[in-house]
Amino acid sequence: MPGMSQRSIDLTNPFVVALFRHTSLVTMTIWIGVVAVVILIAATVLGGIARFNLSNLGLNESRSRAHLRVGFGVFWVIDGLLQFQASMPLGLANDVVAPMSRNTPSALRTVIGHAVNFWNGHPITLASGVAWLQIGLGVLLLVSNGVTGRVAAAVSALWAAIVWLVGDGAGGLFVHGATILFAWPGAALIYAYVGAWLALDPERFGRSFGLVTRRSMAVVLGLGAVEQALPAAGFWHGGPTNALSEMASYMAAIAQPRWLAAIVRGAGSLAATMGGGLNVVILLWLVVSAVGLWFSRATARRWPVISVIAGCLVLWVVAQDTALFGGLSTDLNTMPALAMVLWCASPSKSDVPVTPRGLSRDLLSSTGSVVAAFAAAMVLVGSVAMGAATLSGVETTLFLADNGPVTAVNAPAKPFTLTDQFAHRYTLGEHRGRLTLLTFLDPNCLSGCVSLASQIAQVRQGLVDTAKLDIVAVASDPYHESLSDVRHYIDEKGLARVTDFYFLTGSQAALRSVWRAYGISVVMGATDQTSVHTNVVFLVAANDRLHWIIPDNPVSSGPGTASAVAQLRHLLAYEGIK
Repeated sequence: MPGMSQRSIDLTNPFVVALFRHTSLVTMTIWIGVVAVVILIAATVLGGIARFNLSNLGLNESRSRAHLRVGFGVFWVIDGLLQFQASMPLGLANDVVAPMSRNTPSALRTVIGHAVNFWNGHPITLASGVAWLQIGLGVLLLVSNGVTGRVAAAVSALWAAIVWLVGDGAGGLFVHGATILFAWPGAALIYAYVGAWLALDPERFGRSFGLVTRRSMAVVLGLGAVEQALPAAGFWHGGPTNALSEMASYMAAIAQPRWLAAIVRGAGSLAATMGGGLNVVILLWLVVSAVGLWFSRATARRWPVISVIAGCLVLWVVAQDTALFGGLSTDLNTMPALAMVLWCASPSKSDVPVTPRGLSRDLLSSTGSVVAAFAAAMVLVGSVAMGAATLSGVETTLFLADNGPVTAVNAPAKPFTLTDQFAHRYTLGEHRGRLTLLTFLDPNCLSGCVSLASQIAQVRQGLVDTAKLDIVAVASDPYHESLSDVRHYIDEKGLARVTDFYFLTGSQAALRSVWRAYGISVVMGATDQTSVHTNVVFLVAANDRLHWIIPDNPVSSGPGTASAVAQLRHLLAYEGIK
């Protein structure tokens, strides 16, 4: 069948990229501006601007909390900017999220599957919404040391938890051979942890954050050491099959600066040469750092924190390739987040109560309130857009990316007469005043035609029972075109329940004549089990004129099924059928 070559979708399809940029950078920015103005007016009337960032707790924020808030605010802004990459709408769900569901429990795998399908049904809206949501959260954390910042932190914790569970597949907890070098336990989990702390009252934060965080991260490093020591991780042997060497080869092939690729390749070569020796060094770093962090309260020394930060930065480059390149990067990966949270939890910061302010109180309040209004608008617009997607129809984005645009025509639909599944003669257009969806199916096909038939069934099920629409499928198999073959196919695929559905067949000569009339290429030998033919749907208007030609290749992309349904429904609505 067409599409069995499993061609991949062009993630930077010009049409999709242009639509994504227009939606995110034009449509949504206009809405962000409108909402921000409304927020500013409301804040002015209620006196919020005069009080913004001037609470006693905010003005006396500890250096540890301020650095944590600013650091992860910057991280959220970077993550949001990464979401604007051209490949995100078409690539995030299928190339990033879906692979993370492997080896996860069935319940979580089901949730991730629904999330992937939801994204594929609304890729432009969701990609734009996520980008602005994350930038807005980051900016709110940057500019607000008070209640607004705490609310943003709580929202960021919830959002990060969702991303960790669904987008990261629980951070790779269920992945065979997971290791801290390759993103375990997930940056989003650390984001959620930080957001929860920043949402607390600043006084409560100051009493517990440093010690609890150092010991929590000590546990993370200890578990990371255990995983790193397991044979399944693949770090104990040398050669090109060493886990770090294999990862380095993959990462170095990604488009990136030459100097960075050279560093990554060098690390891979070192791992291939040293094998288990390099793994011993990594294990020592993990174990010593974990022990040092656990007992840091007693010693009040900074070396465990410094050790972790230095190691994280090195591994972020050599083992994670900075996680910035490839077109589908969603964050800076685990190592920078781990380094940042421990830097802010250092014992040296626990006794520094106040962060010096470089701006006057009035300027801090007025400027911050304006920036916060726009940031809050980003969060609201992004969230509402994503929420509205659950109530809106499926986008045609994936369908158009996979199959190309539909073709509008205005030509006579060439008439033909064949035999339907009831052994009655059927002539195209014989039911006056009705539209016709015309396609070609192989009654012996078990792949693409099944998906195409399912799409057509979904289209009809979404219409009222009285819709003036005939759905016609012409057999495209010269050796299995008998009525018994057709009836078996209809019963097996549930097409008998589709209203006004006609599966037509006839002699080989009659079928070939119809194929030629509609440009359908059919290739099949006498001993082949199924044919290779053109997958296309024609929309014939009530005046017997051909109005639309809709290409379809349902095998190449599962999510394209839903998109094709949306495309067909849009065209039917344009023709007056809803």
